[in-house]
Amino acid sequence: MIGRVALFAFDALSHMVRPPFYAREFLAALFQIGWLSLPVVGLTAIFTGGALALQIYAGGARFNAEAVVPQIVAIGMVRELGPVLVGLMIAARVTSSIAAEIATMKVTEQIDALVTLSTHPMKYLTVPRVLAGLIVVPALVGIGDVIGVFGGYAVAVNNLNFNAAAYLKNTVDFLEPLDIISSLVKGAVFGGIATTMGCFYGMNSGRGAMGVGGATKSSVQAAAILILAANFLLTGLFFSV
Repeated sequence: MIGRVALFAFDALSHMVRPPFYAREFLAALFQIGWLSLPVVGLTAIFTGGALALQIYAGGARFNAEAVVPQIVAIGMVRELGPVLVGLMIAARVTSSIAAEIATMKVTEQIDALVTLSTHPMKYLTVPRVLAGLIVVPALVGIGDVIGVFGGYAVAVNNLNFNAAAYLKNTVDFLEPLDIISSLVKGAVFGGIATTMGCFYGMNSGRGAMGVGGATKSSVQAAAILILAANFLLTGLFFSV
């Protein structure tokens, strides 16, 4: 299975640099993956940032270290929670949708119809979605990071009596360029994983309704596991001591 997925991903990447390119499908994928995911990404990030601020404040109070809330919220959201949560939300929302859509096309023989029309299924169905994931998910991660930090800021200022200006200064001063770069790189990798898994399991689904359901379930499971594994590897790559 790992070999099949690797070959599928390599095939998708190789088709990205060869014509033709279906711009309409690409733009539709950008809208589906990016714009329509903004509400769930924003809500997830703001509540996570607020909860993180409360937890850090409660834990820091045991050691008289409540002042570290801005720094830890910023580094926690940007380095880890922002990319991972956005990746998992994309896996839940987008991967399942892609797998179900392509699997249904396979079951109803629409993919066979594309072949008869001399349209390569990989170029028409997979490449636009994977390319859109690689481009738009880092943007979603950046937006999620900002919203998450703002969630922590709102809770700290309104509930924990932090000074607003000092909180923002500590946040900006503590973050480094590598933190932001790592977050965006993770977003690109997670976007590629989520869309690739949706396309792979959709293309290789079984027949009938059970095949579509199984492909959808397996795609989300595989995407979530690979995103968490990739997060561990990338964190070690960027921040190994």
